[in-house]
Amino acid sequence: MLNIFRFALLQLAGIALLSAIPAAAQQPTDSTAAPTAPVPPAIFTAKTAFVSNAGADSGLFPHPFSGDPDRAYNQFYAALQDWGRYNLVADPDAADLVLELRLFAPNGPTNANKQKGASDPLPMFRLSVIDRKSHYTLWALTESIDPANLQKTHDRNFDVALATLALDLRRLATNKSAAATP
Repeated sequence: MLNIFRFALLQLAGIALLSAIPAAAQQPTDSTAAPTAPVPPAIFTAKTAFVSNAGADSGLFPHPFSGDPDRAYNQFYAALQDWGRYNLVADPDAADLVLELRLFAPNGPTNANKQKGASDPLPMFRLSVIDRKSHYTLWALTESIDPANLQKTHDRNFDVALATLALDLRRLATNKSAAATP
């Protein structure tokens, strides 16, 4: 009986090993990886930006987050001022880019079976970088806000996600090596 068990175990291990070989052979190497797609040059060449407050979904203030729905807009605007990359203007007609910030809490499963792949969605920030002249969205960045149990931790996670979003924009706008070529 023990020999049958060992034999079956060895067969399973052999099958697993043989099925892993083709999968490993199909993994792209650095030389076959897809090239980096270009970033629209308007993101690099823009001098002025208008920060648009696209608001926040209901039910996020005052719990789980402290403050009011303008909290994200005010903090993000201050982060952009500190960065100094774009001259922030009060009128979208005077801007090269419109940076539209939204805080939303998507609907989704509640207490779903996470073993089957479903999970409760997290509140998140969405920043759309829009070309003011054409009104096309050039880029979009999203940062989820980690869950927490304490109010203080909710607020810290809010601040961290918003700071990360500002950093994501900074990385995007300063990575000229990914700029589109004419």
